Amino acid sequence: MLDEMPDLDLPDIDRADSDHAAASLADGRERSALDWPHVFRTGAPGASVGSGEAGSEADSPVLLMLHGTGGDEREILNLADALDPTATVLAPRGRVTEGGMLRWFRRLSEGVFDVDDVVIRAGELAGFIAAARQSYGLGERSIIAVGFSNGANIALATALLHPGVLDRVVAFSGMFPLDGRALTTDLTGTAVLLLNGRSDQMAPLDSADRATRTLTELGARVDRELREGGHGITETDAATARSWLARLDETHG
Repeated sequence: MLDEMPDLDLPDIDRADSDHAAASLADGRERSALDWPHVFRTGAPGASVGSGEAGSEADSPVLLMLHGTGGDEREILNLADALDPTATVLAPRGRVTEGGMLRWFRRLSEGVFDVDDVVIRAGELAGFIAAARQSYGLGERSIIAVGFSNGANIALATALLHPGVLDRVVAFSGMFPLDGRALTTDLTGTAVLLLNGRSDQMAPLDSADRATRTLTELGARVDRELREGGHGITETDAATARSWLARLDETHG
């Protein structure tokens, strides 16, 4: 089943405005790590994610936008604008296809993930993040992954496996992506917001519960918002995420 992004009544994105070709990067290793389609969009100078207030550019977080199945790196920009249109945005494209739809990792059937592939793809995304940080001069700026559905799952997997690269996640309609894996990662300092529908058939509540338990047991700070309804992103979800991002920025800015 296709993960559908909701209509949030947002402005269209000018595709020519924010493309940055990986081929223009000078360093060969960086070019290799970034050698998949992505968008990098520079935010307003000193933008402070979620707060609507200016801050130090060196401290301003970057939104790493991760699309769901059937989406792409441009479609997910609408969600970035719903959270903060002034933010710096990095949006890569998932490199797995299923029935012609883009995804972040393989699955064996609906709701059953190829966990070996999840681990591999999370490592690739971690490499992409590290290379993008270097190539785009992001310095020590915090990178906050914002994922929907399959994008939320790869964000959670990357944070669980590579917290030194990614330790901030907003997961819309996500679930636990690493069933059957023993995890001993120290997630002290990691912060995660999980937003789920109670009747979501595509991201069942028991799997979201498992994500909450595992993240917490490994030391992460987990905030959770449950709502009535199923798969998707509501205006209430977006508002909750904006508030969480503003609080996070105040705490870690």
